[in-house]
Amino acid sequence: MKTMILPRIFLHKENGQDIRLTDPNEQFSIADVQQFYAGTYPVLTNAKITGPEIKDDEAQYRFVSTFGDKG
Repeated sequence: MKTMILPRIFLHKENGQDIRLTDPNEQFSIADVQQFYAGTYPVLTNAKITGPEIKDDEAQYRFVSTFGDKG
């Protein structure tokens, strides 16, 4: 049996297109990564985090914007 650590990839949808964000530091928690990228993408400040979804040998996390959602 072989064990491998999957790289983390973070996805953010902007203008209808997925933007792939690389892992800035594997020691960061998911919330730390969100805070790191919030300086570049302010909408991430209030985004929900979903995942990980294992796809293409990656652990994909998605930042889902809650901007404009009611309830």
